[in-house]
Amino acid sequence: MSQVRREMPAWFGEGLGVRFPRATRRNIYVQTKVAGERVMASVTAFLEGKLKLRVNRVKSAVAPVWERKFLGYRLLLSGRLGLAPSSADRAKDRLRQLTRRNRGRALEEVVGEVNRFTVGWLGYFRYAECRGWLRELDGWLRQKLRCYRLKQAKRTKAIAELLLSLGIPERSAWATAACSRGWWATTNTPGAKVGMDQGWFDRLGLISLMQRHVALNQP
Repeated sequence: MSQVRREMPAWFGEGLGVRFPRATRRNIYVQTKVAGERVMASVTAFLEGKLKLRVNRVKSAVAPVWERKFLGYRLLLSGRLGLAPSSADRAKDRLRQLTRRNRGRALEEVVGEVNRFTVGWLGYFRYAECRGWLRELDGWLRQKLRCYRLKQAKRTKAIAELLLSLGIPERSAWATAACSRGWWATTNTPGAKVGMDQGWFDRLGLISLMQRHVALNQP
């Protein structure tokens, strides 16, 4: 796989999915939509007419460059690499699967699986401009893991005892344990957020996605 680029700024791009023995994709960057449509037509005619190859019409399009993806990335207006929305969605879906509350595995094991996934994922997408999204994902992931731990405790008394062991005052611990608005709402109570704070996650060994991304991009 490779990428063909013209000089920036590139405003419109086209992705051509071509049927070789193995599928090959190309992005061609031009400066206007009209030029993109012209290139699309000529390249498609050449590939299908001259080379007798088949262009995937579903994956091929003329569109603003920031709307197209290539190998999981997209090109931003600044010319830097960004994260394709579909790549972000798949990453969150995978983390959602790993932190399902009914998995029945030890929390430490779940954290280990999460870390293995995020380390590999960040290694591939290290050049993407996505720190704001990673910061939000870190917060969402911590809340998912709080839900997982509270669900493991299940009963009011066990939840209260867990929070008491984490240094939460008795009144706050029992107020959290008695919350009847569901697991997600329970994790937003002061008792849960203070007891299972950043230090608690650090002791579990959970890797921060944003901090890892920053570290990977330091010279």
